[in-house]
Amino acid sequence: MKIVFMGTPEFALPTLKKLVASEHEILAVVTQPDRPKGRGREVAASPVKRFALEAGIDVLQPEKCRSPEFVDILAGLAPDLVIVVAFGQILSAEVLSVPRLFCMNLHSSILPRYRGAAPINRAIISGDKETGITTMKMDTGLDTGDILLIRRVPIAEADTAETLHDRLAETGAELVLETLEAVEAGTLKPVPQDDAQATLAPKLRKEEGLIDWTRQATDIRNLVRGLFPWPGAFTFHHSRRLMLCHAEVAPGEPGDRPGEVARVSERGIEVGTGAGRLVITELKPEGKKKMTAGSFLAGNKVVPGDLLQREPGEQKPE
Repeated sequence: MKIVFMGTPEFALPTLKKLVASEHEILAVVTQPDRPKGRGREVAASPVKRFALEAGIDVLQPEKCRSPEFVDILAGLAPDLVIVVAFGQILSAEVLSVPRLFCMNLHSSILPRYRGAAPINRAIISGDKETGITTMKMDTGLDTGDILLIRRVPIAEADTAETLHDRLAETGAELVLETLEAVEAGTLKPVPQDDAQATLAPKLRKEEGLIDWTRQATDIRNLVRGLFPWPGAFTFHHSRRLMLCHAEVAPGEPGDRPGEVARVSERGIEVGTGAGRLVITELKPEGKKKMTAGSFLAGNKVVPGDLLQREPGEQKPE
């Protein structure tokens, strides 16, 4: 089949690579315009664009894919399918009507659960034990189209948003190829989503990472896992911002107070919470690289009774 691929970040790469290696023809790749990135704010191409250029595929970068100019270009390519993986723009009805068959989206959850921009993060933050990948026939809604195929994926206790992202990206690439085989064989049976079962996974905001130490240790650990590596769960120690990269849960003891350092050991920094203790084993001080708790303690004084603050300058509770 003749395919136009639309995608932007690393998550889209495994699917694009499998499509390029398949018998299908990639007519063009559509990706977001180059954007400033990093501390230097230098303009950089997306991972998808870099790979596409290396593979000799034409690249289109519309500022707005709903523009008449882009719709005309897309129609001129006459694709059988448009495959969308983490593209970053909502497609208009005009774009959706272009391909001979339909526009297919790969979404990193078991729809209709976690519609939206951050399904991987939200699944971990919620403490889910399972998630998955869905291919769907796109419509004008936000992840509301008919379901084509689903593959379930367990969430391991040690998973972070980073590790789950990578696993789902590879699984998703396989599912897209499986869906294409079903399209060609005529065996697909699209299933409408049950809107009553839908939940949302809105875009992450940096302020969501501020740790509320009155919550249970398990919930805080899930937040740390779900926000790693970006935007990160964070707290303050002596007004210095600390991002938590890895943490474990330990039983609480009488006298523990939320946010107060209960013990410092080779294992890490044990902090009281609303229920249980959070053991910080890896962290990233502001302006520094990620390090173990032991490395941090070697150069920074942390003692039992210290308060990990919700804001700089917060006073120790009486």
